[in-house]
Amino acid sequence: MSEAAATRSAGAGPFSFFERTVAWRYLRSRRKETVISVIASISFLGIMLGVATLIIVMAVMNGFRAELLTRILGVNGHLIVQPLDSPLEDYAQVAGRINGVPGVKYAIPLIDGQVLAQGNVGGGTGALVRGIRGEDLGKIAIVANNIKQGSLAGFDSGEGVAIGKRMAENLGLTLGDTITLISPDGDVTPIGTTPRMKGYKIAAIFEVGMSEYDTSIVYMPFSEAQLYFNMDGRAQTIEIYVDNPDNVDALKPKVEEAAQRPIDMVDWRQRNETFFSALQVERNVMFMILTLIVLVAALNIISGLIMLVKDKGHDIAILRTMGASRGAILRIFLMTGAAIGVTGTLAGVLLGVVICTNIESIRQFFSWMTGKVLFNPELYFLSQLPAKMDPRETTYVIIMALGLSFLATVFPAWRAARLDPVEALRYE
Repeated sequence: MSEAAATRSAGAGPFSFFERTVAWRYLRSRRKETVISVIASISFLGIMLGVATLIIVMAVMNGFRAELLTRILGVNGHLIVQPLDSPLEDYAQVAGRINGVPGVKYAIPLIDGQVLAQGNVGGGTGALVRGIRGEDLGKIAIVANNIKQGSLAGFDSGEGVAIGKRMAENLGLTLGDTITLISPDGDVTPIGTTPRMKGYKIAAIFEVGMSEYDTSIVYMPFSEAQLYFNMDGRAQTIEIYVDNPDNVDALKPKVEEAAQRPIDMVDWRQRNETFFSALQVERNVMFMILTLIVLVAALNIISGLIMLVKDKGHDIAILRTMGASRGAILRIFLMTGAAIGVTGTLAGVLLGVVICTNIESIRQFFSWMTGKVLFNPELYFLSQLPAKMDPRETTYVIIMALGLSFLATVFPAWRAARLDPVEALRYE
């Protein structure tokens, strides 16, 4: 074979330079002032926006779940132990034995009670008092590491309490002020039960970033909570924090054995089942809806390429008469559609990543522009808009978008390849 023949053969093979050149020419506009055709640009924007929207929404949903899980499980234990037959008077011994179970971080004796909290302004608000030892409160990192005012030093020895930042704001309280706690279960007198009312100095103000907790929780020294709730010498529950919350079922038999007494156990999934189930359902529904958006964008590629085939019918006929095979025509239009799908997907991924990375700044900007509070913490429980991209999900989105884009090009390319040059040139 001569050198010229070898060169000619290489230039006329599948996906050759000639085919790539023609495919690129079909993407360009006939007008000199525009680089890309209107049809190609609309298809490109459809794919880009569909992919970006899907990535952003899934990242926000993942961020919601992760942040809520972190805060809910950071404040509340993964496994709640309650006594069955008798009051939990041996709470210290039981907690010590449970602490020795492999996989358990720490076990904390607690006393919980509902009260009415009053401050300097307002009529008061409902609050959840949690009696806890100072050393145990220091173990709850999401609280101990987010003390905005005051300190937890000497928490056990004093009569001070720790409250959330939003509760302090709502009641007009600052560090050192007195918060009044009113409990309906007070002292029994000849004329009936009188509500218990007592004031406590605010020793610390914390902010965990979840409004539900920042507005309602009051941490009280364990010994003081025993006196306030008439629980001398006993605890109400023991909250257990574990290394792996998803493995809590495997720890239940070990915890029950270590307790050495009849107990009832409730894990974090049972306590928050409704909440996280609703969140998972919403996440799945949003994924389905946004997948349809990407599908519509892919269908836009089909319509765009069909219009392109109609527009380029005369050119296709000339190419066929000049010796181009049906396979060459098929590959030209496959490359045209694939180029739109690939570039649109990559641009969508880039746009999605940029927005997810700066989503809180974007939220603040639009809040400033509109003069309204977007993503109100009172409604959404979180103080900022979270976004957490899952690499596996992002990969699935990319594969899905590319797959739909390639499939969308098959039918128009097939129609272009089957175009009869005689019919196309008959009325020319």
